Amino acid sequence: MSESRRLTVVRGRVRCTEKESVPVEQCRLCVHSSRVVVRGKELPSPARAYCSRCRDAPDIDMTKVEAVLCDDTGGEGFRSIATIIS
Repeated sequence: MSESRRLTVVRGRVRCTEKESVPVEQCRLCVHSSRVVVRGKELPSPARAYCSRCRDAPDIDMTKVEAVLCDDTGGEGFRSIATIIS
């Protein structure tokens, strides 16, 4: 299992890379988003759930996400799940 960073959501944004802050909504479609935290509970990220079992993807209100567990330890930044599922 790869290492994860915990990205805290601040005013609807997360620090994706050292130089880039992105809207947390973007994490819904990012291959690096492994889990999200809502009300202190870790849930599978919509992107990972969609890639692994489309019908079981949780309906997560991204405005309620407090943090994102991100496995991008190389500093790539956002990468769409479309590159995997297309």
